Amino acid sequence: MEERRRRTIVGMSAVLLPFGETGDIDWVGFHALLGATVAAGLVPAVNMDTGFGPVLLPQHKAEVLAITGHLGVPFLAGAHAPDLPGSQFALDAYRSEFERITAAGGTPIVFPSHGLGALGDDETVAAHTALGRDVDEFYGFELGPMFHPAGRIYSLDVFAALLDEPKLVGLKHSSLERSLEWQRLSRRDERRPDFRLLTGNDLAIDMVRWGSDYLLGLSAFAPEAFAARDAAWAAGDEARFYEINDVLQYLGQLTFRAPVPGYRHNAAMFLKLRGRIACAATHPDSVHRPDHDLELLAGIAARLDILGG
Repeated sequence: MEERRRRTIVGMSAVLLPFGETGDIDWVGFHALLGATVAAGLVPAVNMDTGFGPVLLPQHKAEVLAITGHLGVPFLAGAHAPDLPGSQFALDAYRSEFERITAAGGTPIVFPSHGLGALGDDETVAAHTALGRDVDEFYGFELGPMFHPAGRIYSLDVFAALLDEPKLVGLKHSSLERSLEWQRLSRRDERRPDFRLLTGNDLAIDMVRWGSDYLLGLSAFAPEAFAARDAAWAAGDEARFYEINDVLQYLGQLTFRAPVPGYRHNAAMFLKLRGRIACAATHPDSVHRPDHDLELLAGIAARLDILGG
């Protein structure tokens, strides 16, 4: 793969949904994080795993959509069909989620489910055709099981077939494997260059060098630093790109270690350190990180401040 130098990178960032000490959602903090993402020039993605979308109550997901929609900016939102292993593909549940998201002004992204993940290859493609029937556009999602038990990485043949679905305008790829993403970039470039491949590889955030755009949980920690990095790449300032990217990648290696879902607690810790939210609490059912992470996170935050990110 050849590097795509001086390319304008499209950055999409999952937004953390913060909580207070009592276990209630910190809506003031969410407003602040959402606003910071938009101010940085990134497209916010809400009700994703970073925002605890799969475990939120319906009324809380609706409130997230309403708050985000009121900003009047483009955004993505996770469409969920909660189910159990062995469940059938819940097309109607997904389409109801699509309707709620588009009504709020957002673009849906299909969050994995057991029913969707259990489909055969041809059925998977047909399912995406059915999902796009009543919307102008939506995004697909390949998610490794290290992130979610219903996650699935499709075969390259399935990915290639999905490129022929006109309503499917892009796909987030979260295998954490460069080789699989490079294969998809090559196939995308051959068959549908305008299709947006969004890297979800928080352990290799420089995949943007080869033509991926991104939708990351890591960017929730510091959207302005990602924006500064992206601007440096577009300007041809590779020294600054790598300087910022290296610090952000260190942050990713630390916070996306096993168990991977613990990154959300690290995000809350980091954002509290930087004065962005009032409390480092997360959803009551989420994985927690040890307090000694704070020292490492503080050092990274200080480094980003020096870099102006």
